[in-house]
Amino acid sequence: MRIPTTDPCPRWLRRAALPVAAIGMLVLAGCSSSGGSAGSTPSAGKGTAGASQTTVMIRHVSGMSVLTNSAGRTLYESDQENGSVLCKSSACTAIWLPLTVAAGQTPTGPSQLTGTLSTMPGAGGKTQVALDGKPLYTFSFDHGAGQIGGNGQKDSFADGSFTWHAALADGGSAPSTTPTTTAPSSSSGGGYHY
Repeated sequence: MRIPTTDPCPRWLRRAALPVAAIGMLVLAGCSSSGGSAGSTPSAGKGTAGASQTTVMIRHVSGMSVLTNSAGRTLYESDQENGSVLCKSSACTAIWLPLTVAAGQTPTGPSQLTGTLSTMPGAGGKTQVALDGKPLYTFSFDHGAGQIGGNGQKDSFADGSFTWHAALADGGSAPSTTPTTTAPSSSSGGGYHY
């Protein structure tokens, strides 16, 4: 004897659920993809700096070949730092985020950067990445890939006064041609308005 079963999900509902699920998956896939901003294209690597991922990339922004981290965020160097890290206070590193790698890891990048990337002791005992002896940072007010809002910025912290430029693939610094905001001298590093 057969026992009749009751299907808790009617056949019409099962048929309707499949297209809805497919659309949901497409929406989720679109939301999770990482895209750069218009007018900027990366030329190497992706993801975050890890043992098997590229540490430094090159992205073409505003007619310049700027260095970026693995997520495509512009890397900066200061005029005042050469051979050592001066931006060590929590106020400075809250605005200028050091590009770091794990202790003992060698930073990697495109072949044209071979021999120019190195590491040095950074804030809090971390290993900071440098280009030609200049430590590299991202700017906390750049909110996405391809932005260069830190180029030409000037600020002061307990560590001293700094002038920042986007680091270029040819080893130079970007000219201060973008509009800048000068932060007032303070230990808090305030004054940035975007």
